[in-house]
Amino acid sequence: MTTQNAVTLPTGKATPARPLKVDDTGLDFGFLADLLLKIVYADANCTTERAAEKAKLSMPVTEELLQHLYREKFVEIRGLVGYGNNRYGMLDRGWQRAQQLLELNGYIGPAPVSLLAYTEMVRQQSAAREPIQPDAVQRALSGLILPEGTVQTLGLVANSRRSLFMTGPSGNGKTTIATALHKAQPGEIWIPYAIEVDGQIIKVFDSHNHHPVADGHAGNYDERWIKIERPIVIVGGEMTIETMDLIYSQSVKFYEAPFQLKANGGTLVIDDFGRQRVDPHDLLNRWIVPLEGRIDFLTLHTGKKIEVPFEQLLIFATNLEPSDLVDDAFLRRMGYRLYVNPPDREMYGAIFKQYVEASGFAYQPQYLDYVYHLYDADGRSLRGCEPRDLIQHCMDLCNYESRPKVLSEELLHSAWRNYFGAAPALLPR
Repeated sequence: MTTQNAVTLPTGKATPARPLKVDDTGLDFGFLADLLLKIVYADANCTTERAAEKAKLSMPVTEELLQHLYREKFVEIRGLVGYGNNRYGMLDRGWQRAQQLLELNGYIGPAPVSLLAYTEMVRQQSAAREPIQPDAVQRALSGLILPEGTVQTLGLVANSRRSLFMTGPSGNGKTTIATALHKAQPGEIWIPYAIEVDGQIIKVFDSHNHHPVADGHAGNYDERWIKIERPIVIVGGEMTIETMDLIYSQSVKFYEAPFQLKANGGTLVIDDFGRQRVDPHDLLNRWIVPLEGRIDFLTLHTGKKIEVPFEQLLIFATNLEPSDLVDDAFLRRMGYRLYVNPPDREMYGAIFKQYVEASGFAYQPQYLDYVYHLYDADGRSLRGCEPRDLIQHCMDLCNYESRPKVLSEELLHSAWRNYFGAAPALLPR
C-alpha cells in the first residue's frame, strides 16, 4: 500500500496530487473495488464516467477497477459510451456480493484517503500557514468596539494559534469576538470527503460546517479532497464526552467525524462552557492531550484507538466563575486568558451609535441620554449586546406598524418594554 502524495504549488500551498494508478491512492485495491461495486449497484445507468464522478477518482483508475469487477463476473459491460467509458450493469454474483458488502459497510460515495495521507496534509497545511498581521486582526474586529488591550491579546491568539479561555458576564460579545477572530485567519484548506482506517470509513466533509470554494485547478488534483473556507465549528450545551469521539452508525455501518476533527485547520469554539450535561472537569481532562501535543485519540467500535491531528484554534467561552470550572493545571495549558468586561458608558455609547447608524436611523445624542435614563431608572448594568437588541426591536416595531424609520424616546421606551418585559415611566417632554 502506497501513501498519498502532495505536491507544492508555487504559492507554497499543498495541493493533493491526482492518483494516476490504483496504487497511487494509498488504499487497498480490494477496498476500492468493493466501493466501486456498491456504486454500480446503486446506479441503474452506471458508466465509467458516472462511477468516476461518484467515487472522485480519475477515469483510468475507475476503469481499471471496473474491469477487475468484470473479470470477476460481478458486473457486465452493456455497451461502449465513448473512449474508455463503458456502460456497466450488475450480474447475479455481483448483486449477492454488493448486498453482503452493504451489510458490513453502507458507505457509497467519494473514495476516502488514508489516515496517513490526511495527517500529512493537515500538518503540511498548518506549517504553510502565513503569519497573521495586526492590520488583518484590526479588519476582522472592525465591527466591534473593544479596548486596545483586548485587541492586542486577540491578535496574539490568532497569530500564535494558541488556545484562548474567555470569561466574563453574558451578553458582552464573547461568542461574537470568537467568530470575528476566526475571520482574521486567511486562506482556504483542503479536506478529504472521508478517511479510511483498517477498512472502516470516517466521513469528514459536512456541508453544514464546510463551505467549498473554487479550486482553480481544472480537475488536475485528487478529487477525493475538496477545498473549503477555513471552518469554524461552535458547540455549546449539547457537547458531551461521547460527541468528542467517532460517531458510529449501526444502520449504515460507518463513522461521522467528531466536531473537533471537522474543525481542523480552522477554529473550534466551546461556547457556554460549564453548562454541558457532563462534569466540566471530565471535559477538561478530555482536552489535556490535544492541548499539550496537538494530537487527539479517537476510538473505533472495535476498540482500536487511532491518532489524528489536532490543528485548530481552540476557544473556550464561559460566563461562569472560572474557579468553579477549572483548576490551575488546566489554565496553565491554555495559551491565553481574556476577561471580557461589560462596556463603560463611553464604549456603550460608541456601540449604540454604531448600531443606530447601521440600521438606517439618524443618530442624535439625546436618544443615548434617554437610554441611559432607562438604565438608571431600572438599576440595570450595561451589556454590550443590548444596543444591538434595542435597535433591532425599534426596527421591528417600525416595520410592523409601517412607521417611518425615525428614532424617538417613545420608540426606545417601547423597545425597552418589549425587550426587558417592563419599562420605567417616560420622561416628561
